[in-house]
Amino acid sequence: MLKLGVLGVGAIATVDYGVLPNLHHIADKVELVALCDPVEERTAAAAKRFGARETYATLDEMLDESDLDLVLNLTPIPAHGATSLKILEAGRHLATEKPLATTMEEADALIDLAAASGLKIVCSPPNMLYPSRIEAARLIREGIIGKVAFAKVRASHGGPASMMNWPTDPTWFYQEGSGPLFDVGVYGIHEMLGLLGPAKRVSAFSGITEPTRVVRSGPYAGKEITVTTDDNTLIMLDFGGGTFAVVDGTFNVNAAKGPRLEVFGRKGTLNLPNNLPVNGGRGIDLFLLEAAAGLSGWVDLDLAHLELAQQRVDKLRRALLVDHLADVVNGAAEEVMGGDVARHALEIMLKAHESARTGQALELTTTFNWS
Repeated sequence: MLKLGVLGVGAIATVDYGVLPNLHHIADKVELVALCDPVEERTAAAAKRFGARETYATLDEMLDESDLDLVLNLTPIPAHGATSLKILEAGRHLATEKPLATTMEEADALIDLAAASGLKIVCSPPNMLYPSRIEAARLIREGIIGKVAFAKVRASHGGPASMMNWPTDPTWFYQEGSGPLFDVGVYGIHEMLGLLGPAKRVSAFSGITEPTRVVRSGPYAGKEITVTTDDNTLIMLDFGGGTFAVVDGTFNVNAAKGPRLEVFGRKGTLNLPNNLPVNGGRGIDLFLLEAAAGLSGWVDLDLAHLELAQQRVDKLRRALLVDHLADVVNGAAEEVMGGDVARHALEIMLKAHESARTGQALELTTTFNWS
């Protein structure tokens, strides 16, 4: 049984789809031991609700005083690099929310330390653990749709300030060190990398749509937010060999219809919706030029073999990140969300902003194993 500590007891930790409410599904693998958050009354309430026997106000205290195997890092985006480094320096395996860090120097330090210490890193988002994405990757690799020409993914939403009843102050999402590319665009980037492998080059347009946002509803309704980081980024990725992808990272998608993800090959097309049932189901639409006897058309895929795995994903929700780390540490799974993938995604995001500033397509220097 692996002993878990959780750093950060905010919304992602405690909402119904979050980590803590769903850890009981992996009680055979992981024991929740400790919670850490500077807001002590919040930590105490979460410990009582979810059965953690230890609470701490600082990460240093938790790492020094608690006997842990794994730590889940749920801090705000700007704090990921420094807090994750402390976790690894203390000899604990790391699961962290996205992005891995906010600079390449931080990301390199995390990966180098983990490798030298025999520790494991997994980094959200978990999209490539979804059965529909695993199946789509298999279809692409087996050549079912032929050589991939290009792909598109719509990863964005309207931003926390536009959502109904956002429970906390969303200001920091619109400030330097955060922004929609780190918050939501990262999901689409990870999906593209999982389906198509490491990218070679990136180019982008990026900017601030409006200098001020007003919180639409919830406890901070009416608050004006000064936007200091780009809230509208569109990326083009070059995977080599004439294969390209388009990814958005923006707080300007208030509504959309159609597939989340489209992959266009020389022999056919794959369409994938959002994985969540509340957003349109989890199927795969497949079009083939040679569907039958020289006829083209949409093909009905039998995905019944994915149902048990999908049911497990539906139950675990955000706890899927901890489940994957536990399996990796126990040798029961290969890393799907490892540090090398997260570092490559981070380089794409950082160079996307640089590309937008300079007007140049930029070469990527990092990579990851993909087969």
